[in-house]
Amino acid sequence: MKYYLIAGEASGDLHASNLMKALKQKDPEADFRFWGGDLMEKAGGTLVKHYRELAFMGFSEVVMNLRTIFKNISYCKKDIEQFSPDVLIFIDYPGFNFRIAKWARKKGLRTHYYISPQLWAWKENRITAVKRDIDEMYVILPFEKKFYEGKHNFPVHFVGHPLLDAIEQRKEISENGFLKTHNLPNKPIIALLPGSRKQEISKMLATMLKVVDHYPDYQFIIAGAPSQEAEFYAPFIKKQNVFLLDNKTYDLLAHSTAALVTSGTATLETALFNVPEVVCYKGSFISYNIAKRIIDLDFISLVNLIMDREVVKELIQGDFKVKNLKSELDLILEDTERQHIFENYRRLKKKLGGPGASQRTAELIVGKIS
Repeated sequence: MKYYLIAGEASGDLHASNLMKALKQKDPEADFRFWGGDLMEKAGGTLVKHYRELAFMGFSEVVMNLRTIFKNISYCKKDIEQFSPDVLIFIDYPGFNFRIAKWARKKGLRTHYYISPQLWAWKENRITAVKRDIDEMYVILPFEKKFYEGKHNFPVHFVGHPLLDAIEQRKEISENGFLKTHNLPNKPIIALLPGSRKQEISKMLATMLKVVDHYPDYQFIIAGAPSQEAEFYAPFIKKQNVFLLDNKTYDLLAHSTAALVTSGTATLETALFNVPEVVCYKGSFISYNIAKRIIDLDFISLVNLIMDREVVKELIQGDFKVKNLKSELDLILEDTERQHIFENYRRLKKKLGGPGASQRTAELIVGKIS
């Protein structure tokens, strides 16, 4: 059968590539055409556009590139028609995918959505588009099933979180091998995950790095984002105990003692590697206050949202200060607190349903279109 997939970000590329591998196991004749990245290309099929060509972040950048965005949408529709797939599979990336889904519904195409957009956090009114344009929704967070079915009477499939698959499939490297490979000293590691966008990284690292001198027995390693060049990080690695590791976040987390993490998927990834963490976020005064008014959530980290209680400390906006950061870092380096965190992480993994999200989703997709 013919599958057309649309992923617009690095995380979507990862999860879509694993789904494609699982689909091949269920359907050896699977023919893939997709918008995505290098990992999807390695999985096989035809790459139409790379997600790097689609990455417009922030209101002003989107406005400046509206012509390109609409041109991409138009091209995508024509390409789908020419390919004539048995099913369209959307992977997150809602701004683009909802437009394609609305068009596809009118064309009578099957529409499946893997990794739900975070409607439960904001733009909940998009549920109308989901109900109208999506045949099957595969959700990866346990509370999303309650959100769709309990609150909005829209049946969905909870398949588990694909990060469990990605982590399980990675090639392990010994601690000694890791340190030698990257020319690092033999010291315990505190990982710094400051986000992916330039403005965000600069703002977060400016505060994170102020705690370095208090921990001479540790080394601090910045997880370089795939979207940024190494040169961008040069001003941040002037201190003796600070290093940069480019695009090796999973290897870094596998050998870290603790982590300071900007809110986002990285908070969950850190927990799944059993690394005690402090979650950090600080935006501009205007952006933060706008977000407070449109996002109705008790927590910002996926770990706490899934557990529905504070498992990891969140230092948000005014609380994100050096004094608080040091105090919380001291706490998660203590053995008693670490054991408590590890127990909560164990419960978190159980809630996520265990590995196999890609296989479960592939089985459901093939079953629905066969």
